[in-house]
Amino acid sequence: MEYKRITSIQDPLFEKMHNLMKEVFPPEEVLEFDLWKEPLEDPGIRVFVAVHEDEVVGATEYRYYPDWNIAMTDFTIIGKPGLGIGPFLVKQRARDLAELAAANGKQLFGMFAEIYDPYRVKEHDFGGIMPMNPYVRREVLAHLGYKRLDFSYVHPSWNNDGEAVAGLDLCFMPTNEAISEIEANLVVNFLKRYYSVLPEKPTEWVQMIEELETKETVHLLPL
Repeated sequence: MEYKRITSIQDPLFEKMHNLMKEVFPPEEVLEFDLWKEPLEDPGIRVFVAVHEDEVVGATEYRYYPDWNIAMTDFTIIGKPGLGIGPFLVKQRARDLAELAAANGKQLFGMFAEIYDPYRVKEHDFGGIMPMNPYVRREVLAHLGYKRLDFSYVHPSWNNDGEAVAGLDLCFMPTNEAISEIEANLVVNFLKRYYSVLPEKPTEWVQMIEELETKETVHLLPL
């Protein structure tokens, strides 16, 4: 299996990856094909695919923020069972992020991720791909060390229509397992920058940010 970076919508692997995304994720979570041009060309956004026998069988997108020494996992897709795609992507991503942090003279502080909560929202079947089952994914991410940030989370729809998307938790995986809370302003600054590409912010999101701005820290809770 190969770990290949995609930096252009002209890359034949990108069309395969985008088709896989449409099979797996709900429409409001998938950016339109042409709108990927700038993100893919952004050196700070890292999109990799797992290629097996010339087919894209998995993918992950993430980014590293050197000023905060944190990362964000945008998505991880496991397209087929029985190939070890999940462990492969996790190990390759961890190695890449460790190198990025080392180049910044640091050890990675931790990584954010939005994680579906199937106990609240049950309609996501992720294309019927069992390794993507939200119950399975949540338990796997808990085992990796992700913890839920203690506030009610929504995010702006990637359709940029001003709608709020619920049914997810914002989570954080600290490199140091002893960490039980993180600074609220880190969460606020991260979310503002992460969603700066979407000008249409729902009222629920704005209110969530305003409430976070009144706090000093946010606790990390078990998934």
